[in-house]
Amino acid sequence: MLYNRKKRLLFFFILVAFLVLQPLQLVITNAAGGYGTWSSPYSVSQAISSQNGSIKTVEGYIVGQPTSTSTVITSHFPNDYALALADDPSESNTAEMIYVQIPSSFRSAYGLHSNPSLMGEKLKVTGTLTDYFAHAGLKSSTAFEIQGGSAPVPEPEPQPSPDTYYEAAYGKTGEELKTALHHIIDDHTELSYSNVWEALRVTDEDPNNPNNVILLYTGRSQGKHTNGGNADDWNREHVWAKSHGDFGTSMGPGTDLHHLRPTDASVNSSRSNLDFDNGGREHSEADGNYYDSDSWEPRDSVKGDVARMLFYMAVRYEGDSGEPDLELNNLVNNGSNPYHGKLSVLLQWHKEDPVDQFERERNERIYINYQKNRNPFIDHPEWASAIWE
Repeated sequence: MLYNRKKRLLFFFILVAFLVLQPLQLVITNAAGGYGTWSSPYSVSQAISSQNGSIKTVEGYIVGQPTSTSTVITSHFPNDYALALADDPSESNTAEMIYVQIPSSFRSAYGLHSNPSLMGEKLKVTGTLTDYFAHAGLKSSTAFEIQGGSAPVPEPEPQPSPDTYYEAAYGKTGEELKTALHHIIDDHTELSYSNVWEALRVTDEDPNNPNNVILLYTGRSQGKHTNGGNADDWNREHVWAKSHGDFGTSMGPGTDLHHLRPTDASVNSSRSNLDFDNGGREHSEADGNYYDSDSWEPRDSVKGDVARMLFYMAVRYEGDSGEPDLELNNLVNNGSNPYHGKLSVLLQWHKEDPVDQFERERNERIYINYQKNRNPFIDHPEWASAIWE
């Protein structure tokens, strides 16, 4: 009998503990986040751990714009397509952020290119919890609302001026200059090949039509989202042919934006892995471009662009860190060797087609928004002769 009384007493205490602790647990849980409703939104950390395709409301601070899986920029926003939220307004770790796709109907009000002052504001947004930029995301959003009490915005990290950036190269020539420049532009932030699509929509945007990109060889202005493998689509052209060194589409040389450009898919197929030289027959789809069995000649207005992209590649990739050692030579038919020609012609094109504003802005966008390195031959065209002549 005494034993049964003790059992009942123990059961009573367990029941009391359960009734007391369960509400306490709910209070603790709700303090860190909500239920994903408009009145009780998820925190960003909850949203990150709930990437299951459900429709939820999330609340967090606007901390920047994602431009790739691991890159969120805090200034010089290229467009209004996306933003990043975090639970902490000073968060810099992308793993603690959720990337929010902004539908076209909300871009003018919530995109950071049009509204940079939204940095640091607390935002509530409803959408589908699913992958975006190969990262925890929120897509197909249906409601956005800025909440009261914005947090102070941390000052963006200052970028060095071009003069400071190249300080170690000044006064050098030849191989000494080439080596100095390599160390300056080496170890850039790398993109995945899938993220190159979105990056090219920014770097090669038509200055007269923000919905389009400019195709390298044809010069055609074409819709940003008409990319693919069909005849009139645009695709990702490796100006330094990816078979010259056999690096394919691997991160590094295979995804380096300084030599990747949007081109007409069928024109890209015709260019294939040809070296660059003068002469041949004019391409039927790309006026001013000529080719034969061993070389390709681009239209006059981008000849210098092509040359400077190849100069960059020959300096950036010197065989260290497991990367290929890419070099320019005065030959064609280089095949799978890590060489590209024809150097004498490239130097001629570089002089005949000087750097233009489109190149300068492209170089700046790659530097600030993506790779954190520059093409020295756009900033200092004289260095091509200082190294190779």
